[in-house]
This record gives sequence, structure tokens and C-alpha cells, in this order.
Amino acid sequence: MTESGDHPLVAAVKPLVDAMGAEMLVPDQATEDDVVLAWEGRDVLAVRLPQLSDSLDHILLALERRHGMPLSELDRKTKQSVVRILEARGAFSVRHGVETVAGALGVSRFTVYNYLNRDNSTKSE
Repeated sequence: MTESGDHPLVAAVKPLVDAMGAEMLVPDQATEDDVVLAWEGRDVLAVRLPQLSDSLDHILLALERRHGMPLSELDRKTKQSVVRILEARGAFSVRHGVETVAGALGVSRFTVYNYLNRDNSTKSE
């Protein structure tokens, strides 16, 4: 991203693009799957969205940064909170999402399902 790199739109959307794990490109490099953003009728940048599985890895890394340690080192209550966040973000709709999350948390798939079921049972009460 060089041509429009100093445009105010680029600066405005960069935190969002980074948070999603997306990539900014010059509009000429956009494919039909990319999102082209315009400013006052002129294409300024294109955003290439990540694949869902890459998004999950990106979300897990962001959660590690937020907590300041590997997710596997968190206490049980915090791991349950992480699972709730991931469920809200759609992490478990991704193929092998439960396995990926379990690996990152250092727990079994069964434990992740227990966290999910526990949270869902308290919502229905």
C-alpha cells in the first residue's frame, strides 16, 4: 500500500483492517472478492478480507496480546470468558474451530464444549 498511503481514509480504517487481520491494497490490485473504498468519488484503497480460519488465528493472537500471556496460561474463569468472546465472534462456526481454540487454551475439546454448554445453560435460566 503505497499510492494512497497518506490519505485520511487509509489512516481512519487502518485500525479496523488490522483488528480484522485484513490487508490493505491499492485499488488496482483488487480482485472481485476485495472491498474497494472510495472517497469523494475516487477509489482510495482496497481491503482484502482474511479467510475465516486465518481470522480465528488472528483473534486468538489478539486475545493473547490483550491478556499479556499465552491463552494456555490463563486461569479457568478467564478461559471461560475467552470462550464466550470467541463464541460471540463466530469462532465455532469455522471448521475445526473447537479444536483450534482448545489447542490455544491448552484444554481438551470436551472442556471447550463444557464452557460453551455452561454459558448457554446460564443464559436459558
